[in-house]
Amino acid sequence: MKTRATAVILGSCLLANGLGAAEPPPPATEKSAFIQFMEQDYLLGTWGGGRTWLKDHGVDFEFVYFGAWPHNVQGGIKTGNVLEGAFMMLLDLDSEKLAGYPGGHLRAGGLSIHNGDPFSPNYVGDLNQVSLLDFPDTLRLWELWYEQMFFSGKLSLKFGQMAIDQDFIMPEYYLTLASLNFLNQTFFYPTVAFNVYDQNIPGFPVGHHALASTPYGAPGARLRYSPTERCYVQAGVYDGNPDRFGDGTRINLHKEEGALAYFEAGYRLNGAKGDSGLPGNYKVGGWYHTDEFFDYKSTLTAPFTGAAPEVHSGNWGVYFLADQTLYREDEPDDDPARQGLAGFFRVALAPPDRNLAPFGIDGGLVYKGLFPTRDWDTLGVAFSYMELSDDIADAQRFMNSIIPGIAGEPVDYEAVLEVSYRAQLTAWWTLQPDFQYVMHPGGSSQNDDAFVWSLFTTLRF
Repeated sequence: MKTRATAVILGSCLLANGLGAAEPPPPATEKSAFIQFMEQDYLLGTWGGGRTWLKDHGVDFEFVYFGAWPHNVQGGIKTGNVLEGAFMMLLDLDSEKLAGYPGGHLRAGGLSIHNGDPFSPNYVGDLNQVSLLDFPDTLRLWELWYEQMFFSGKLSLKFGQMAIDQDFIMPEYYLTLASLNFLNQTFFYPTVAFNVYDQNIPGFPVGHHALASTPYGAPGARLRYSPTERCYVQAGVYDGNPDRFGDGTRINLHKEEGALAYFEAGYRLNGAKGDSGLPGNYKVGGWYHTDEFFDYKSTLTAPFTGAAPEVHSGNWGVYFLADQTLYREDEPDDDPARQGLAGFFRVALAPPDRNLAPFGIDGGLVYKGLFPTRDWDTLGVAFSYMELSDDIADAQRFMNSIIPGIAGEPVDYEAVLEVSYRAQLTAWWTLQPDFQYVMHPGGSSQNDDAFVWSLFTTLRF
C-alpha cells in the first residue's frame, strides 16, 4: 500500500508540473518598422550603424533643433508674435576609447540662431526674457573645452571655451539643456547673475563686462574636487567680457575687461551607490567680477547734481539652489523614465548700489509621467520674483522731482508665473505648450502685466 500511495503521489506531481501546466506564453511579436522609427533615439537613426560604431570607438555626435513661437496676447509693450529657431551641433570625444588614455573628454559645440525681431524687448519689455531662444541671429562657437579626470574621478580640470551655466548654479532634476521643462530664461539661469552685464540704460556709461551664459562662451578654467560621491567643491575663472557680437572666437584677455570667478559647494542627498532614499541636490556658491562697476544712484543723478559718478571696484553675488525629488512612482529600478515629482527652490543676492537686481527668488514643481501611458511627459509650474534696486528707484524719484516724469515710473519688482507641459511625442521629438503671466514687465508698473503663450519644440537628429 505504501508503494502504491507513493506512486500515486509522484504521478500527481508529474501531472501538475507537466501535462497539467499552463502553456508557455506566445513569443513577443516584433515591433513594426513605424514603431521602431518612433522609438529610436534620433530622427536619422544610427546612420546605418555608423553612428553606433563611432560612439563605441569614442566619437559621439548630437544635433538638436530648437524652435519657439512666443505670442504676447495682452499687456507688455504690444501684442504680437515671432518665430525663433536655433540649431545646436555637438561633438564629444572619449580619450579612453580613442587612444586608450582614461579620463579625458573633449567637447566642441556650435550654435546657429535664426530669429525675427527680438521678442522680449519689442513685445513684452521684461528683464527675465520669456523665451530661451530670444537672441540675435548668429552662427557661433559655443563651447570648445577639454576635461581631464584624476584620482579615479575625484579631481577634474576643465579648460577652454566654456559656458558658465553648464557648471555653476546648474539644476539636475527640474531643468537641464536636454530637458527644458521651462522656457523663461530666469529658470534656466537666474537673472540676478546677469547683473555683470552692461546695463542698457540711456546715458549710463558703458563698461567692459558680461556673462558667458549660453549661447555665449568664454575662455576659462574650472577645477572640481569630489572627495565623496555625495559632495564636491569647485571653482572657475573666465574672461569677464565674452565675445557676444562676433562668431565666439574672439579671445581678448585684457585687464580692462577683468575676470569673472565662480565658486560652489554641493551636497547630493542619497547620491551615493546603495542609497535608497529620494535623491536631491543642494548647492551654495557665489561669483566675483574684477572689473569696475558704476554706482547707480550717483551715476543717474550726476547730470542734475554735477557730482562725479562713483565707481565700485568689483562686483559680486551669492546664491543657494535646491532641487529635490519629492515623490517617486512605484516602478522597476531599471525604468529609465523615473516618474515622479521634483521640487526646486533658488535664491540669489547682490549689492544694490551697483546691480540692477539685488535679490531674486524662484521655485516650482515638475511632475514626470503624471498621466497614464505618458511616462516621459512633464508638467511644470514655476514662479519667480526679482526685486530691483532701491538705489535706482531713489534716483528716479529724485530726477522726477526736478523734471516731472523724466525718469518714468520708479522700479520695484518683476515677477513671472509659468505653466508648461512638455509632451514627448517620439524619442526624438517634443512639443511644448507654455503659458506665462509676467507681472511688472521691465521692473515697474509703467507697462501692463503681460500674458504670453508659446509653443516650443525640439528635434534630435
